[in-house]
Amino acid sequence: MSKSSMNWEPQEGSRPELASAPTADAVEGDGISIAKSELIAKLAEKYPQLAARDAELAVRTLLDAMTRTLVEGRRIEIRGFGSFALSTRPPRTGRNPKSGETVLVPEKRVPHFKPGKALRQRVDRSAAGEHDAIDKHIAEREHGAEGERGHGGQKPA
Repeated sequence: MSKSSMNWEPQEGSRPELASAPTADAVEGDGISIAKSELIAKLAEKYPQLAARDAELAVRTLLDAMTRTLVEGRRIEIRGFGSFALSTRPPRTGRNPKSGETVLVPEKRVPHFKPGKALRQRVDRSAAGEHDAIDKHIAEREHGAEGERGHGGQKPA
């Protein structure tokens, strides 16, 4: 998939809005989930040169692009993180639980996420209590990657 075939600009007529407040089940620190507004806040906090509105625009643009790609029936792959694809559920016969009446359930396309190897390993290690070592390793890789850019993508000898 080439960059030219992907539209990464916000859709015409759409404008970024402030993220909604976190819901009761997505409060920071609950260890269960993270709300979009928290993601925006963390991005703005990590990169102080980035205004909160710019962080919000970046998150919204990324999510909009991912949504459009899936709506178009295409797959998204983010190396080291995972991939998003569509699964098709065929039409089937179901039952209305209230009346017991037979109903036809139409075909559905549903997004499916498959975590990448690096994400699976990181989650597994953090479950085993190796969280601090993993964060240190990631920080070292980020700093090492910055120093390697001048070498044509090759690691220095």
